[in-house]
Parts: sequence; structure tokens; C-alpha cells
Amino acid sequence: MYAFAIFATMKEYRIIDWLPTTKKEVELRDWEELDVIVFSGDAYVDHPSFGAAVIGRTLEAEGLRVAIVPQPNWRDDLRDFKKLGRPRLFFAISGGCMDSMVNKYTANKRLRSEDAYTPDGRADMRPEYPVIVYTKILKELWADVPVIIGGIEASMRRLTHYDYWQDSLRRSILCDSGADLLVYGMGEKPIIDVARRFLADKSSTLHDIPQTAYLTQNAEQGGNDISLFSYEECLGDKKKQAANFRRIEEESNKYAAARILQQTGNRTVVVNPPYPTWTQEDLDRSFDLPYTRLPHPKYKGKRIPAYDMIKFSVNIHRGCFGGCAFCTISAHQGKFVVSRSKESIMQEVKMIRELPDFKGYLSDLGGPSANMYMMRGKNDALCHSCKRPSCIHPAICANLNTDHRPLLDLYRSVDAIEGIKKSFIGSGVRYDLLLHESKDPAVNRAAAEYMHELIIHHVSGRLKVAPEHTNAHVLEIMRKPSFRLFETFKKIFDKINREQDLNQQLIPYFISSHPGCRMEDMKELADITRQLNFRLEQVQDFTPTPMTLSTEAWYTGYHPYTLKPLFSAKTQKEKLAQRDSFFWYKKG
Repeated sequence: MYAFAIFATMKEYRIIDWLPTTKKEVELRDWEELDVIVFSGDAYVDHPSFGAAVIGRTLEAEGLRVAIVPQPNWRDDLRDFKKLGRPRLFFAISGGCMDSMVNKYTANKRLRSEDAYTPDGRADMRPEYPVIVYTKILKELWADVPVIIGGIEASMRRLTHYDYWQDSLRRSILCDSGADLLVYGMGEKPIIDVARRFLADKSSTLHDIPQTAYLTQNAEQGGNDISLFSYEECLGDKKKQAANFRRIEEESNKYAAARILQQTGNRTVVVNPPYPTWTQEDLDRSFDLPYTRLPHPKYKGKRIPAYDMIKFSVNIHRGCFGGCAFCTISAHQGKFVVSRSKESIMQEVKMIRELPDFKGYLSDLGGPSANMYMMRGKNDALCHSCKRPSCIHPAICANLNTDHRPLLDLYRSVDAIEGIKKSFIGSGVRYDLLLHESKDPAVNRAAAEYMHELIIHHVSGRLKVAPEHTNAHVLEIMRKPSFRLFETFKKIFDKINREQDLNQQLIPYFISSHPGCRMEDMKELADITRQLNFRLEQVQDFTPTPMTLSTEAWYTGYHPYTLKPLFSAKTQKEKLAQRDSFFWYKKG
């Protein structure tokens, strides 16, 4: 039996502490049959930030025998797809933690040289659209075995969507892949229900499981169902595609959503409403599963860049109520923030403390945003009737609790753990939450105290924030706050640094070529950031990705909420000119 020594505690992990990836590893567990086999476009890292590990561990906790096949070779004799045989229940497929096309190509459609989720960053270990490729192969080999697809690639492509890399409007990924069922969003609850349904009766229907989508020729529309314009109608009229997006987003932001139907040819894609918002106990249960937090031993001697980035970080909540127009986080994780208990977080920190090369420094205590921990509506009833895409745009909702005291308490508790020298905040900070004037003086004092403590004790030299633009019109389309708030925060940051004799940098993130942004807006951005003495580094050209408001506006030419025409820079010349505006200091 293999053994791997971990740190000074002399803790040892055996090969069977990871989910099996080979026939030999299955045999070491004395298993004769597998219940579920998970195929993933990523390397297998047994960590709660890697989706295949989360699904595998979730099913394992249900008493199922689960194996993972990471990054199978789709170009040879398909031995990776055959080696573990036929599962008793189903195959599960995830394209990986990122959309495969974002992973493989830049905004200018150039092939990337590195894949962060692959050993040694190799860029040739996954195909384009792995969900489609893997599903088709498995259906050819095992036609009668159900295939369940999930993850970010499947979730964001569950309905008619624009594909930037093919420059075309595509059908639901269910049509192109041939999968039996699609799990969207965070998949623990639906995959448990799928497994339980199969265990009870393999012939039973899966069509009533929440947070799933399926194709059918016999969709009966109920009174509360929402029927979208069909795929064919959207092909013929871009304005209908834009109108569809508004209805999809509004339903996804409701506490209790309706079922969505969209006809494609002679079939209908049916998207069932999601589960109710998770409880803290639900989230703790997922994060407290027995992850080793390490890459599988098969990768010994190789580095996995994405793992290097997060191995000493802790995710403290899921969900984001920011509603940024270009972001998929709220679409995938939900608008309502669910926070882990302090006890669960502390337990994970103590596990990190035992990792081989941990030196006492946590790289991040964060989430989709750094400072949304424990924030939610004060009156749940008001949230239940709300369909706003953002709780903080165009203004912070009066019903939102913006108290930073739970987060301050968490930071202090973590820093008090023996062996923790410092906890840094690597996630993006929402300065609009910090600068918000609440009617509660105690909440305002906590925000000021948080800024002070964050800047003095939790910055590793650079603090990331994301103003994204300077122009008010562009920021409105992005659903981002006024740039004046960034300038106010910068003054506070600089003042505290001077007072404490610190030499830290504020690193703003910006986007060019976003819908609504014209060349004169980029010139304004260049002038303002020059006056603020920024030489911008963290910038990106807008990349249209499925199921975001910005993408629909970019493709259709209409704002989905107003259906009014909206300009977007689309040609290479236009996009490069906008991007070059960031780098005025390189023009000599």
C-alpha cells in the first residue's frame, strides 16, 4: 500500500484516501463494481474548489462507490473511457472548473500556452467542449448507461446561447451532447437526488428533480411555467434572444423560480427551478467532507497551477449579490449568499496547517467577493418577493445587512490559531459595501474598522479591487458602482499606508470593449488613471461567455432589459485600440 507522509504531524495518506482513478486503485478497495464514474476535464485535485472532487465526495458520503477519470485521452483507442467498465448507476461529466473555451483561448481567440488545471500547465490535455466530446464517446461505448452532465460549461449552456468562439447561436448543450440530464449550478443536492432515484428504481423518471434540465418531445406547459422564444425564433431575431435573457436572469434571481421551457426543433428543453437557498448546515456538510486537499499522487513531481493558487486559501461563502453584468458567479452559485460556520472554517484552517509546505501564511480567506460573509436580507419575506439581479446596484438595498463584524471576528479567530502567522485576503474587495452609509452607526463603525484592519493586517503587498471602468454610462451597463467610490477608497487606502509606514499597492482591475464602451470612454479612462498615477497591469479585453447580460448585449446589439440598441466594439481593430488605451505609458 502506498503511503505519503504529511508535515510534522507525521500524518500519512494512503492511495485509498483519494477516490480511485484506475482499475488497480478500485481493486485496492476490494470493490467489484462502481456505482458512478465521474469524467472531468481537470486534473483530479481532492479539494473543495475542484468540482469533480466535490461531486465524488458527495456521492461517496451517500455510501456509493465512486471513481474519477481525470482528463481522459479522447484521441487514442479510448482506453481511458473503457478502463473502469460500466457503472451500476450512471456516468457523471464535468468539463472542469472553467468553460473550456475560456480556458483554451484568449479574448482575441488565440490559443493559450497554459492550462492552469492540468499537470505542469500542459495545454493539450482537454478537447474543446469536453462535455460534448466525453458524452458522445460514452454514449457510443455504453449507449444504455445514463450520462449526467454538470459544471460551469454545461450550466451556462443549458439553453440557447451565443458562442463567441464559433460566432454562432447554439442550441442547448443537451441537444449537442446527447446527455440524459443536465445538473446546473452547484451540483451536490441534485446529484444526490439523481443517485437516490436510480437506487430506488432505475426505470423511474428524473424529470421532476429540481435544478436539472432535460430534453423531451412531450412537454406539457403548466400555469406558472415560462415559455421562452424558441431556438429557431432567436436565430431569426436577435431581439428575441435578448428578451429571453431577461426572463432567464429574473427567474434565476428569484427565491422561488418558475420552470422554464424552450422549444428547439421538435423537442423542448425543460429547466426545473433550483432548490431553495442552502442553509449554513448544508454548506458546512459539503466543505467538511473528507478531502485530502491534495492532488492525486499520480501527479507527484508535477505542478498544477490552479492548485498552487488555492492550496492555502479557504472559501468562506458561496453566492454573490453583486450581479455584475459580465460575471457568471451569481448565475452559477446564486444571488443569495450562504456562509459557512466559523467552526467549519476554523477546522479547514487547521487542516491546511498540516500540509507539507505550509509556512503559516493563508493566501485568502474569501469567496466570490472578499467581504460578503454572513450578509443577507434582514427581512426574508422581502427577499422572497424580489427579482433584482443585484442587491447593491443601482443602490444598496435597504433590506441588505452589510455588517462586517462577523467577518472581523472570523479574521481574528483564524489569526489566533496556533501556527497561523498571517491571513491575507486575495479575493476582490467590494469597496461600495465598505463605504455605504447605513442607518445603524454600529454597522458604519464596523465598516471603518474592517477597512483599517484589512489594510494593515491582511494585504500581502497588493490589494485587488475591481472598478472595471471610469465612465458612468459604461459602469451602469456593467452594474458597477460610481468610480468616485473607488477614488474615495483609494484615499483611505493611501492615508492608512502613510500613517502605518506601509508600502502597499492598490491594484484596480479594468475591462475594455465592454458593451456600451466607445473609444472616447477608453480615452477618459486613460486620462483619469494617469492622473491617479496608475500604470495599469490587471486589465482584460471583454470576452463574451455564455449566459451573461454583457454577452447577450454584445451578440444581439440590444440591452436585454430595455431592448434598446447598444454599441459594442467587435472588430479586432476596434478591440485592440480600446485595449491599447490602458497602456499609454508604453507609447513613449
